[in-house]
Amino acid sequence: MHLLSKMERKFGKYAIPNLMIYFIGAYVVGILLGMINSEALEYLTLDPYYIVHGLQIWRLVSWIFVPYSTSLLTLIFMPLFYWFLGKTMEQVWGSFRFNIYMFSGVIFTDLGAFILYFMLKALTDMWIPFGATFGSPFSTYYLNLSLFLAFAMTFPEQKVYIYFLIPVKYKWMAIIYAALVVYSFIFTGWLGRVAIITSLLNFFIFFFSTRKMALKGRPRGATPRTMPGAKDVKFKTVVNNAGPNYRHKCTICGRTERDDPTLQFRFCTKCSGSHEYCQDHLFTHEHIRLD
Repeated sequence: MHLLSKMERKFGKYAIPNLMIYFIGAYVVGILLGMINSEALEYLTLDPYYIVHGLQIWRLVSWIFVPYSTSLLTLIFMPLFYWFLGKTMEQVWGSFRFNIYMFSGVIFTDLGAFILYFMLKALTDMWIPFGATFGSPFSTYYLNLSLFLAFAMTFPEQKVYIYFLIPVKYKWMAIIYAALVVYSFIFTGWLGRVAIITSLLNFFIFFFSTRKMALKGRPRGATPRTMPGAKDVKFKTVVNNAGPNYRHKCTICGRTERDDPTLQFRFCTKCSGSHEYCQDHLFTHEHIRLD
């Protein structure tokens, strides 16, 4: 987290705002292209054989156009759903960190494809394409899943209405998806296992780094969070967290503006009393209740 703060201060101006719109645009184009001519998608898949031997460098990125489903239902609901997830997470993390999360998912997936490619070469002593022999185990499914899991971890108590009728908390959906991933990991071959691990590596890094910070000073008597709520504060005075060497202090991790000048602090309107949080814990903390 501290490294990300330094990177954000130096390279944050290069972050792409509203990045999820571009990913959604790629999904929609891929779905429409699959409906018109499914064979055209073969030139977009992530297959290191054609990247190495045919210099088809575009495949490193073009696989995000390849949908894991071409159904009409997917075309209607999936773009809206993942646009909402991406927009919300960008508001929570900021554009730079959201860029890092999504692009690292793409890079780790590319890395996994090349790991598999050279493993196959070592086992078969042949340079063979995925598609012609095994079918590519890489798709946008796990990239989308990594975004969903990050959202569910950040807002576990928030509800999604399946088919606009059935309310289900994100944490329960995340548990179901996680169980399906574990099932696939156990019963698939080693090709699939490498694809799962590398495609979700950005979420694993996010999970362990966030969990480590969340366990550092979690307040007692806190109830599960519901909806995020916060109010902006003019950085002039602080009532309860004032100290001789700092003006703002996070209730969760204890960091102040002296630890990182780029940190932003806000008070939470859902917590009883005056509790201030840094940008990393404003939307992820458990609300403190006195009753």
